[in-house]
Amino acid sequence: MYIRLNNQFSFWHRYSGYINCNQFVMKRLLFILSMLAATSVFAQQKAERPLVQFSGVVINADSSGIVPYVTITNLSFNKQVNLANYKGYFSFVAHEQDTIKFTSIGYASTTIVIPAKVNDKSYTIQVRLSASITHLPAVRVFPWATTDEFNKDFLSMKIADDDLAIARKNLTGKSISSLEKTLPLDGGDRTILNYNDMHTNLVNSHSITNPLLNPFAWGALIKEIAAGDKSRGVSSDY
Repeated sequence: MYIRLNNQFSFWHRYSGYINCNQFVMKRLLFILSMLAATSVFAQQKAERPLVQFSGVVINADSSGIVPYVTITNLSFNKQVNLANYKGYFSFVAHEQDTIKFTSIGYASTTIVIPAKVNDKSYTIQVRLSASITHLPAVRVFPWATTDEFNKDFLSMKIADDDLAIARKNLTGKSISSLEKTLPLDGGDRTILNYNDMHTNLVNSHSITNPLLNPFAWGALIKEIAAGDKSRGVSSDY
């Protein structure tokens, strides 16, 4: 009797496990089928949306100037990317009720939804982008890549002279003479230089003798005249 009850219990235990397993498999199949049905319905609805020739121009919202080379992303159609030309003009095919995003460096992005039931299968729009100002934190750039390089340069650094040491260097004779050679003369220096030149000429004028008052010069002149007469065969006796 005990063996028979035990066999019946094992049978019902195996049967209940088989039922639970089948229920789990059925739930998984129902979930997969529902997902496939929803995907097919969504794809069908998406495919049924009419095509639209979406065109327009992108301008600055503040100055009404052209914004060139704007990136245009169709968020509703696999994130398809288009680009405006250098005049800000764009034109491409999209679907009704597609979400279009316009982005450009230096401007805040904007999003536009193409309306449904567009006339003539064409939709033209003027997109306005507002300038975006980004404040970046201050960055300090150091010429040392590592702390060891900083310590090495710091220890070998030459301390600059103070104001008194700099003044003493500028007043040395060597520094002043070098400055005199390079700096132009002012009015006072030119006046002193002219006076010195006039004094030098005046002193030198007294040291210059008149050759007509020199007897040696007269003797040399007479000799030159006599030598010239002899060369021409003329007697010098008077």
